[in-house]
Order: sequence, then C-alpha cells, then structure tokens
Amino acid sequence: MPPSISDAGTVGEITLNSDLFSGDVGGLGTLFRATACGEVGDRLGTIERQPLSRTELNQLLHLCHEAGLSEGFFRYYWLRAPLHTYDVRKLPGFQESWMQTSAIVSKQHLLWGIYRACLDGLFYFGDMRTGYRELRAKSDDELVEFYRGKSIETEALQRRGSILPLVQIAKDDRYLISEMACKSYGDPSQGTSDLKDLLFGALKAHQDNSGGRVTIRKLLEQACAGKTAASRQQEFLFSADDILDEEVENREQLQGRYERVATKFQKSREAALQNTRYYLSMVNDLDVYVATSMRDRDDFRKMADFCDQVFSSSRLGELKLRYFDPTMSAADGHEDKGLIECLMVKCAKVLVYCAGKKESFGKDAEAAMALSLGKPVIFYCDEEQRGRFYREVHPLSRLIEFATGVAVGAIVTSSVKDVIELLHRVFHNGMEYELDQKKEGYYLLREKLTQSVVRLQTSDKMLRETFWNYYHNRV
Repeated sequence: MPPSISDAGTVGEITLNSDLFSGDVGGLGTLFRATACGEVGDRLGTIERQPLSRTELNQLLHLCHEAGLSEGFFRYYWLRAPLHTYDVRKLPGFQESWMQTSAIVSKQHLLWGIYRACLDGLFYFGDMRTGYRELRAKSDDELVEFYRGKSIETEALQRRGSILPLVQIAKDDRYLISEMACKSYGDPSQGTSDLKDLLFGALKAHQDNSGGRVTIRKLLEQACAGKTAASRQQEFLFSADDILDEEVENREQLQGRYERVATKFQKSREAALQNTRYYLSMVNDLDVYVATSMRDRDDFRKMADFCDQVFSSSRLGELKLRYFDPTMSAADGHEDKGLIECLMVKCAKVLVYCAGKKESFGKDAEAAMALSLGKPVIFYCDEEQRGRFYREVHPLSRLIEFATGVAVGAIVTSSVKDVIELLHRVFHNGMEYELDQKKEGYYLLREKLTQSVVRLQTSDKMLRETFWNYYHNRV
C-alpha cells in the first residue's frame, strides 16, 4: 500500500487525503503510489515532529525514481500564496501560518502544495506529470512570470477610462436589427422591400376575393400559403411582429402601418451598424462576448434584460467590463457578420453562451471556437435539466485547446447570479476548483460553484501516451 497520511491535520472540516493521489499521477504524486519505498512512508509520517526541507523532499522523490524540484518551485508551491489564476488560499487545508515557514511543517501542508501543483499541471498542461516536469526546474521569478501571463490584470481593468457610448435602441425594437428583418425590409433607400410587396399583393388578393377588415397576420399567412413565399413565412411574421394583430381594409391604412414599423427598422438598423463600428474600435479591449441565437421578438427582449442584469450588477461594476451585446449590433451582410463575430470571440477574454429555445450552428460554433482557444466559457441555461444535458451529454461541453492539446470543458449554470459571480471570479483571478479522482488514475477538475468539469486526465494509459506523443507531432 502507498504511504498513508490521511490522518493529516484539519482546518475546520477541510482535509486533504493522500488517497487522492493514489492514481497514476506521476511527478509529486509518485510519493503516494504503492511502489513507493518504505523509508518514504516513514519520513512522511514524521513531518509534524521534523519539518521537511526541499533537500529531503528531493531525496524522497529520487527514491521514487522521480526528478527533483528547484528551490523556486519549492518556495512557490509550499511557502507562498501568490497572486495566481485562482485563489490558492481557498484550496483544501490551507493555513496562513505556512507562509511564515521555511520548510513543510505538516502533512496537510505537504498535500496542499502537491494539490496546487497537480491542479496547475492538469489545468495548463493537460497532464499532471507533464505539468510537473515542465515547471519543476523553474525559478521563483520564472513561475511568477509564467502565471502572470495567464492571469487577468484586474487593476488595469479598473483603471480603464470610459468608452464611446453605444447608440441606444429601445428593447422592444431590437428584434428589427436581425438578419431576418433586414431581408424582409430590404434597402429603403432603393425603395425595395419584399415584406411590403408581399403585404400589398396580399391585400389586393383579399380585396378581390371577399374584402373587408383583415389582420396583417392573416394577410401574411394567406400570402405565404403559396409555394413562392412559404419558405419565408417565419421571417415575414417575425419582421412584422409589431403590427401583426392590427387590422386594415385599404392601401392607405396598410401603408401607414407598414411605414411606422419600417421607420423603426431603419432607425434601429442604423444604430446597430454604428454600434458595430464602436465594438470594432474597442475589440482589442473586449472582455466578454455574449453568444446566443434569437428567433423571435421575446428572445431579443430576454437577451437585452440578461445583459443589463449581468453587466449592470454591483458585483461587476468596478471592473468596467467591455462586453458585446448581440441585441445592439448588426452587419451589412451575414458574411461580414461572421467575420466580425469570429474576431470578437478571438479577442474576448470570456465567452458567455446563452441557450435559447433551439440551438443554432452559429452560437455552437462560437462556443466551440472559444473552448478551442482555451478561453473560459460559461453556458447559461434557464432550466436545470438543460444544464445537466450540457454538463453530461452535449459534445461542446468537452473539447481540446488546439494550441496545447489540453482537454477543456464549459462551466454550466442555470442561475444568472452564478454567471455574475463566475465573471467576478474570472476577472479577479479568484476562481475556485476541486480535484476529483473519478476512479483510480482518472482525474476530473471541477469548477467549485457549479461542479462543472473544466479539465480531465484519462486513466487509459494507451490513449494518454498516444495522445501526448502525437498531438504535438512528437515521434
């Protein structure tokens, strides 16, 4: 059996147990494998009486056939609680008194440092052993610089000045910036509008048939009954939502109704196009990209309310976050829209994915791209059942960061409050994680608030070795 230090000291109810590292961790976890020699277990059992120095720790690692570690690594992981990419003080078992020592003074102290190093190895290298071997020889300064490059400069965000204000669009009119509305209303300056032509044609047909008062909804449904416009019925109904239930009986009334909403369309679209220019002008400073698909007017209202609720919260106020609101932006065409959104996903620090009534290729692709870039992705689902689906089933909840090969997962929640808290933690370098051994050698790294799996290490040795040998084209 591996040396057991499960009787380690406690902090309140929080303890760490060496059984967590009993799998094929490699690196520091080698100390707790069943193959570790007896003298390793003997020495680990006396830490409370005789603090463990770096020299002795290296001796124990060497006896386990593992490479030793630098003085900087020892200091960084056991004697300091530095600004990191997550809050190291909230890892299990932490005691502030350890930061005034020059050696490892308890079993919990030893496990806390190993926990940190294994978490970092899994998070940034996709494999605990690889992480240890990449970091073990670095100096204290090199480790500080390494993690500084992966941290958010919170104070820099807070010091940022104001930005050019977006052109405001009434929430009830934001549905008019959609691609469907643009196709329906066409270019007013050219005097072309498919929606207008369809409505007036339908009114003439109605007058030639029975005449009398009729709702605009009825006109559209009758016009789309034929083969020519049937495929665009949803588009036309969506675009005319503001006047669907109003009645008309002649061209003058229809003209008045149409012009009223067409004017709103033109005003909203011009504002959205200008806002896109503003978004592009600050894309290098973009913090959060909000991805969603909006299929009806109510979707636009809910999305606008969501953005207001999240980014106007007092919890995020001091950060002055720059975020992309999809209800406030439009492009000249879907090709340009694709380029714009890809650029924003690439530049944003975090992506928030808002699940709608139905999924769409567009927002799924944006979430996949963000995950593949290694960015934090927060999936917001308005039902717990959907959250469970994304967390356990949806293929986009597990992907690979292309540059490193690290397996990455989305953070899934059904709570707006959680979205706000997660953004606060990300931008304050205060994320909290838990390391879990699903079965021997199979490790999951969970985001603590939502229990979402954000990293994993398989216990399939052939898969693991083949993956890392060939992902980076090593032969």
